Amino acid sequence: MSESLLLRAILCLPLLAWLPAQAQPDAQQLLAASDAIRNPGQSFALDNTLIEYRDGRELGQTRLRIYARADSHSGQFRNLIRFVAPARDAGKLMLKDGNELWFFDPQSKASVRISPQQRLLGQAANGDVMTVNLARDYQATLAAEETVQDGERQPRRSYRLLLQSQDAQVLYPRIEYWLDAVTRQPLKARFFSASERLLKTAYYRHYQLQLGVLRPSETVIIDGLDPGWITVMRSSGLAWREVPEQWLQRDYLPRFTAQ
Repeated sequence: MSESLLLRAILCLPLLAWLPAQAQPDAQQLLAASDAIRNPGQSFALDNTLIEYRDGRELGQTRLRIYARADSHSGQFRNLIRFVAPARDAGKLMLKDGNELWFFDPQSKASVRISPQQRLLGQAANGDVMTVNLARDYQATLAAEETVQDGERQPRRSYRLLLQSQDAQVLYPRIEYWLDAVTRQPLKARFFSASERLLKTAYYRHYQLQLGVLRPSETVIIDGLDPGWITVMRSSGLAWREVPEQWLQRDYLPRFTAQ
């Protein structure tokens, strides 16, 4: 082949062949970035309202006040949750300290250990209302880069992560998790049981500027078997709040007063 023909052949090669392969993003770093969007990095408080629907009809509501503080050793959040409404539940408390979850009823003055998997309202389990850094409890693998429909019914270019639990006591053994490929905002999640049964699907939506970051203010949870059974979690009033260490002690629950 003449030198001129060789040069012409080289110039006709696709440009991508001359470029280095783009490194895939680190899945664990993607997960940590999405955690930082869902959760502030310091102690905080917020209000959470849960609304249960069945075939479009509202069945009930629960309103909670949540106090969260990161543990200095594990980096995972500890939570104190106060029931605000309905009136029959007002004043009840839940405390998450490590993998232990306690429920306190001011009527009986007793605290009992409960399961994170126990249903709180509709599709929301006790563990679903707790503040959690997923990157602390799950090992992430990047499965694909794909387009997914978000909670606003809009197509979004996303990374699909496969999350495998690192602790048998976490709420869900396996999660499929979609993040916006540019912003790292969580878009969608599918939660599975140990037997690989789909338990629920969640959409994170209605992003609002809160404490300097665009964060989801609403999570829509759909039952894995009955798509007409839906629970909506709406958060509001997110603010920095110093959460005293004594609030996060089981022995202090009988002395806690609304703040």
